[in-house]
Amino acid sequence: MKKYCYTLLLLLCFSNSFFSQKHTDLYDSKSLVYKNDTLQYRILLPENFTEDKQYPLVLVLHGAGERGNNNSSQLVHGSNLFASDENREQFPAIVIFPQCPKGDYWANATIDRSTKPIKLKFSLESKPTKSLELVMNLLQTYLQKPFVKKEQIYVGGLSMGGLGTFEILYRQPNTFAAAFAICGAGNPEGAKEYAKNTNLWVFHGANDDVINPQESINMVSGILKYGGKPNFSLYANDNHNSWDSAFAEPALLPWLFSKSKRIKNDK
Repeated sequence: MKKYCYTLLLLLCFSNSFFSQKHTDLYDSKSLVYKNDTLQYRILLPENFTEDKQYPLVLVLHGAGERGNNNSSQLVHGSNLFASDENREQFPAIVIFPQCPKGDYWANATIDRSTKPIKLKFSLESKPTKSLELVMNLLQTYLQKPFVKKEQIYVGGLSMGGLGTFEILYRQPNTFAAAFAICGAGNPEGAKEYAKNTNLWVFHGANDDVINPQESINMVSGILKYGGKPNFSLYANDNHNSWDSAFAEPALLPWLFSKSKRIKNDK
């Protein structure tokens, strides 16, 4: 009986690994060169993609642990959600996972790691990091493509990518129809630029000992202050890995792809 259970466990682990690899392989490996800098990214195209049709675009920003130059680690969290057969059929979209190199960050933040949770400060006057600047240029490249639905552009991210999500919303407030930020943080005053323009869903774990859940609470308060109506999910039992719960939300993709907006010129 023990031998049977052990064999079954091995088969399940192999099966999960196989399907994860299968989903990863659906994302094409590409790179953007801009001002002598290179941004690596992976892109998932809809099944039976054709440039004669238009598709929503989703930009997903990974966490600090997935930084590097292998152009694959950024797919660890969230990529399977968009690449499942069911979701590709129900929500055909262009999904982009850029990779931030080690030593850089999606958000221009002052970080104090001497405490736990870490302390974060965000200046609205600071310039974007090199990696976020590259991401914004990559996004502009795709926004010029005729097959991208300009009224259905979305962004989301986890941890460091949650910080990046709030920052790119501030820097390009008229671009995104909807966004999701998982265990992130930002400057609540920056929400003045996008609160009324962008639908948001904010997620955090109440036990998070890396990024204080109060950071998301502050961002939700800022969004409300400036006229937004965000969704907010605080998971009572989650630590920093609240992305597991967020990506398991059955309503996340239906909510995301139901949002569209009128196109305006960014500031």
